[in-house]
Amino acid sequence: MENTFQIQNLKCGGCAHTIITRLEEFQGISNVIVDNDAHSVGFSYTETKELELVKTLLSTLGYPVEGESNPLTKKAKSFVSCAVGRLNN
Repeated sequence: MENTFQIQNLKCGGCAHTIITRLEEFQGISNVIVDNDAHSVGFSYTETKELELVKTLLSTLGYPVEGESNPLTKKAKSFVSCAVGRLNN
């Protein structure tokens, strides 16, 4: 199965690299594609429970799904995730 989430705080390739790397660590999640222009992340998954896992991880990294709370703390986390992604890219 496939799904795409519109996410907040997505800025650059560093952000995308962090998201792809972290999501593909989970068994059952594959084919992760981040579109910076559309502020979206698409992926394949094997079980419905993995959708919540992806939402939770994105929020933890600082990229909550559109419509979810996006306080300053999440925005700050996205900057850290971005920097880590740039260093590891």
